[in-house]
Amino acid sequence: MNEKIIYYKSKSIFYRVTGSGKPVVLIHGFGEDGDIWEKQAAFLQPHFRLIIPDLPGSGQSELIPGADIETYAEVIKRILEAEWKGKPEGVAMLGHSLGGYITLCFAEKYPQLLSSFGLVHSTAYADSEEKKTARRKSIEFIRTYGAYDFLRTAIPGLFGTEWSAGHQAAIEALVEKGRNFSPEALIQYYEAMIARPDRTEVLRNFPRPILFIMGLHDNAVPFTQSMQQCYLPRLSHVHILRNSAHMGMWEETGLVNHFFLSFLG
Repeated sequence: MNEKIIYYKSKSIFYRVTGSGKPVVLIHGFGEDGDIWEKQAAFLQPHFRLIIPDLPGSGQSELIPGADIETYAEVIKRILEAEWKGKPEGVAMLGHSLGGYITLCFAEKYPQLLSSFGLVHSTAYADSEEKKTARRKSIEFIRTYGAYDFLRTAIPGLFGTEWSAGHQAAIEALVEKGRNFSPEALIQYYEAMIARPDRTEVLRNFPRPILFIMGLHDNAVPFTQSMQQCYLPRLSHVHILRNSAHMGMWEETGLVNHFFLSFLG
């Protein structure tokens, strides 16, 4: 796997490239970095050229002051331009949670660059007032107790209880990576998510395939909301993970890998 860096607004942005063939971008979610896709990358790299960034403020990428969802989408575009030495085209993009919000923004601004895209435990709907209130409470917790203490309480709840019981070491390893996050980064992500608009029109207007992967036990993106948006696109590929909460890439790795390969192929 090749490790690369671009600069955006004088900040270094880290990303990985592996494999060859059709280009596929994998965008991680909140409190994660590109390593969250490790199992998918190992499975898909014989078939596709994978581009896996660390979002600004995550992993090895520097935080961009004042960034929002649109900024993150522009960072992804800049990475693609660097890889193509010009105008990218025919790209598939898959985003988990926050990564899905960024994918939708990218699809809104640059639909001509995408051959398809996918939402993995994510939604095109704007936050409800209840969700915004919950996010603001999380911001206050982060300001009071710090990024690591927040992620230490939040990350275990992203997994289903049955999977968690047998994979405590894996969850602890993910929690420990939370030490790399600054409070400023997590607060910026939350503020970006609160401010993002409804993008269901992107689903209605995009003329090519859209993938939806949802967890039956997902508390972060409720299953009923996930199902509602699946009826909006012209061509939906819908997969329900019946034993997953919000982290199907880990909870049902084999199924997610198969769904990705089938959709991208």
